[in-house]
Amino acid sequence: MSDLTGKTVAIIATDFFEEAELVEPRDALRDAGATVRIYSTGTDPIQAVEGDTTPTRKVEVDGTLDDLDVGAVSAVVVPGGTVNADRIRTEPRAQDIVRQAVELKIPLAVICHGPWLLVSAGLARGRRLTSYPSLADDVRNAGGTWTDEEVVVDGALITSRNPGDLPAFVKALEDALS
Repeated sequence: MSDLTGKTVAIIATDFFEEAELVEPRDALRDAGATVRIYSTGTDPIQAVEGDTTPTRKVEVDGTLDDLDVGAVSAVVVPGGTVNADRIRTEPRAQDIVRQAVELKIPLAVICHGPWLLVSAGLARGRRLTSYPSLADDVRNAGGTWTDEEVVVDGALITSRNPGDLPAFVKALEDALS
């Protein structure tokens, strides 16, 4: 495991995020010494789900999307969950956050249905990425190259398909932060 002391990672999510896709990276990064903060559309705890439909627990947030200064973080993580991804992709501030991460060339790690935000933010064109398989047509129609791999790294953009890919996803993020 890498020593990520001094690194700050922002996770952006809304209600009905896939629990493992937020909690596992958060915990692994914290265990490696990083400071991890969670940002959402509001300040209330956000609802986690498993398999998109089974509510699990609520997770506290550290601030709203408007509170996030992308220039002050080392990486941005976007978990999936179909409902979370569908909601966050329509948030102008979330689109600005991922655009700023790409512009600043800081690691942007997006998993499962999270790449919908990349499509809506106009960031898929010319990129090689992966996602949950049902997004393949969306990625291609947005000008991206979709591939079925557990993790794809395209510059500072890191993408994965599903919770089963979390070990490779977290390792790629840790490597990018080291």
